[in-house]
Amino acid sequence: MPDNSSLNDQLSRLISIVKTLRSPSGCEWDRVQTSESLSPYFLEEAYETIEAIHEGNRDKLKEELGDLLLHIVFQADIAEEKKQFNLTDSLKNICDKLERRHPHVFGDVVVENVSDIKQNWEEIKLKEGRKSLMEGLPKTFPALLLARRIQERASQVGFDWDKIDLVWKKVHEELDELKEALKNSDERAISLEFGDLLFSLVNLSRFLSINPEKALAATSQKFIKRFQYIESKLTAKKQSLKDTSLEEMDKLWNEIRSADKNPKK
Repeated sequence: MPDNSSLNDQLSRLISIVKTLRSPSGCEWDRVQTSESLSPYFLEEAYETIEAIHEGNRDKLKEELGDLLLHIVFQADIAEEKKQFNLTDSLKNICDKLERRHPHVFGDVVVENVSDIKQNWEEIKLKEGRKSLMEGLPKTFPALLLARRIQERASQVGFDWDKIDLVWKKVHEELDELKEALKNSDERAISLEFGDLLFSLVNLSRFLSINPEKALAATSQKFIKRFQYIESKLTAKKQSLKDTSLEEMDKLWNEIRSADKNPKK
């Protein structure tokens, strides 16, 4: 178990460091930052934290969690300077919320499974003032993640397909509608139907227990690796991409593709 006294000391130390950096005698860069100007860095740190989790790199995760915590303290300090709220207010808010949304732990509500827990969670959020189950989804979410969360929320109240076969049917239906839009050369319809197809594929990923964001990221990295193989082979022959035929690039692509599928033991 962590030493709580040490934990409190380090958190107090971080808060003190941020206040010093923001003070007139502190750092000129830190002093002029605003909630808005720090947002891109905050998002970057969040993605780096997720990357560390996916990589299973515990040392990197330890570092990234600290970086993320810095931004939380930084944002709270800016708000406190403006007399809006402070870090204690944020901590109290999340503690109250967790207790309120876990009545099966901190209250007398009885649940039978995880599905009951999730459904209670969403119902409690509606009682807290939300007018729609779809409220509260960040507009800055990556599109694949947004689609996944929308579908999960709908599923928690029973608005979902019963079988994966029906999901597959929907995927093929959306693909046919995209083909039809292409035949008609309707640019707006093409864009809408392409979005519908992606949405249905995200739904399929949910039934397959696949993280669509992670799956697409892995495929993108695989493409980068294979394309860089082509570049390295051409560089070794002192040959540029623009002077290489598609047929030759395809040949190199199939080489690395085959090597990936049949790695040497």
